[in-house]
Amino acid sequence: MKTKTNFKLGSCMSRPYNTITVKSLALIAFAWLSIETPVQAQETPTVTYTKPSWFFGVAGGANFNFYRGSTRQLNAAFTPPVTFHDGDGVGLFVAPLLEFHRPDSRWGFMLQAGYDSRKGSFDQQKTACDCPADLSTDLSYITVEPSLRFAPFKSNFYLYGGPRLAFNMDKSFTYELGINPAFPNQEATPNVEGDFNNIEKTIISMQIGAGYDIPLSSQNNKTQFVLSPFVAFQPYFGQNPRATETWNITTVRAGVALKFGQGTEIMAPIAVTPQVQFSVYAPKNIAGERNVRELFPLRNYVFYDLGSNEIPSRYKRIGKEDAKNFKEEQVGITASVNPSGRSDRQMTVYYNVINILGDRMVKNPATTITLVGSSEKGPEDGVLMAESIKNYLVTVFEINPARITVRGQFKPSIPSEQPGATKELELLREGDRRVSIESNSPNLLMEFQSGPDAPLKPLEFVTVQEAPVDSYVTFDTTGSNEAYSSWSLQTTDPDGAVKSFGPYTQEKVSIPGKNIMGTRPEGDYKVKMIGQTKSGQIVEQETTTHMVLWTPSGTEEGLRYSIIFEFNKSKAIAMYEKYLTEVVAPKIPKNGVVIIHGHTDIIGEEAYNMSLSLDRANEVKNIIEKALSNAGRNDVTFEVHGFGEDQNVSPFENKFPEERFYNRTVIIDIIPATK
Repeated sequence: MKTKTNFKLGSCMSRPYNTITVKSLALIAFAWLSIETPVQAQETPTVTYTKPSWFFGVAGGANFNFYRGSTRQLNAAFTPPVTFHDGDGVGLFVAPLLEFHRPDSRWGFMLQAGYDSRKGSFDQQKTACDCPADLSTDLSYITVEPSLRFAPFKSNFYLYGGPRLAFNMDKSFTYELGINPAFPNQEATPNVEGDFNNIEKTIISMQIGAGYDIPLSSQNNKTQFVLSPFVAFQPYFGQNPRATETWNITTVRAGVALKFGQGTEIMAPIAVTPQVQFSVYAPKNIAGERNVRELFPLRNYVFYDLGSNEIPSRYKRIGKEDAKNFKEEQVGITASVNPSGRSDRQMTVYYNVINILGDRMVKNPATTITLVGSSEKGPEDGVLMAESIKNYLVTVFEINPARITVRGQFKPSIPSEQPGATKELELLREGDRRVSIESNSPNLLMEFQSGPDAPLKPLEFVTVQEAPVDSYVTFDTTGSNEAYSSWSLQTTDPDGAVKSFGPYTQEKVSIPGKNIMGTRPEGDYKVKMIGQTKSGQIVEQETTTHMVLWTPSGTEEGLRYSIIFEFNKSKAIAMYEKYLTEVVAPKIPKNGVVIIHGHTDIIGEEAYNMSLSLDRANEVKNIIEKALSNAGRNDVTFEVHGFGEDQNVSPFENKFPEERFYNRTVIIDIIPATK
């Protein structure tokens, strides 16, 4: 008698069938690849194609079949003496396939239809004569399996599932009765072969599976091949082969699909470099410097270092004897001769803010103030910050403590850090850790201002303004944002000396004319714009402009006013309107020029800050223009600029919070008419 192990290898017909099928798959794959090879060799490497949407091919694999339930009466002519339970086996699956799924989509469709073997052997049983009984079957179907395909990550991994419609093709069985081991010489009983009766001709069940596409061809090939290992699970639901008894089959299928499809040629875009309009505007007379009577707004904030409630060392502190002789006018005189530039001059004024406050309170004994400390650590820490300023004023300037109230809170009344903020938090929190000087005493406050948010009265001093805004040479590269990743400038003076500026990413750049000309009185300058395209190509444009350096006489004096804005605010606060209308507008001489330029700090996106600074400048211009119109005047020329956070022209540095707060400004330069 044959052993069960040998029997499970299959009948004499099943082995050649499997071998022929595998060889056929290999020959088909080789033929497809041999067709593809010359196509690849003929294609230009620069031609690319989309991934195919339609795929055709063949799938092959093994069905691991697991029998559950029982069967006994095999057909009307034969019923074995025992009932067979459970079993397993491995059968062949091979099918042509069709797939549709767009490369950029998660969803698709699959269809496989082919040969589906559910062959296997039941567990061996013992008959009454203690003889082993074996039952095997070559049960097989023609299967049709439509499925929905789902790629959850839009990647090569996919899931699929759908119904299985199977039509019975083979229902044969082989029954083998062995001899009793106690009688080894007993003659073996011939095998019984036949077909099951009551076999379901059509079975409707379901499957789920997963696969992974491995490209075998690049997208330089129109015809692209893909190898897809897959695994599927087909549960026993609906898979009862016979209309009688309880026999059912659960199958796990593992295999691989070889499929191909054709992509659509991707037309390479024609490289068109956007047109860039390059122009240079140079003032007729480039002012190297100008005497300016400046009204510097005094910010009513003292900013504290994170983690400390002591007055920072950068704020100017003096002794009790020095306080007796301190005059705020002296601060203006000292600042006006400071050669380090506007930022340092004005910071010299600002860093004396506590001393200026003390001097004003001494001169105006009826005035009172409230010091409000804002600390992320809580009101108690805020009170300590405020107390440090109070103690200084009381000790050094001998201010009556009853005139100074202190209070603490978590956030200032106008905070920089807004709810939900996630970027540049350290800079925002540095700006919020401060003591606000609040007062309702008009002698301490800016003209026409009142209330706790009012700035302190500005300090006036005469100084030399280096490189005034009307001396800037403007370079306009309209279209460069689309054409270039960056661009730079080269200027060549009449002697051939070259200066370089940049690189820049914005379309319009202003550079002080004195930076270009130095001490040369005038001359024709060659200006070259050098742009680098996003593909790395260098593009150059050149023009010539005439520049004249002119330093006005010492008797000519300009006026400068500044309007300070809170964080992220573009609207001029209502309390500034009266100041601009009744103080600034009347100071504009007949046929004068008013240059208004807005700035921001470095917090936030560069493009947003550029727009914000221009909004601020235009708001101030509209108020002044309206005041002049109401006075019957239309003789004034306005120039409005928005410089954003451009640190090349920003009024101050951005190292400390007070500098960033002062950079949130609109500066108004009033220039007399040229005689």
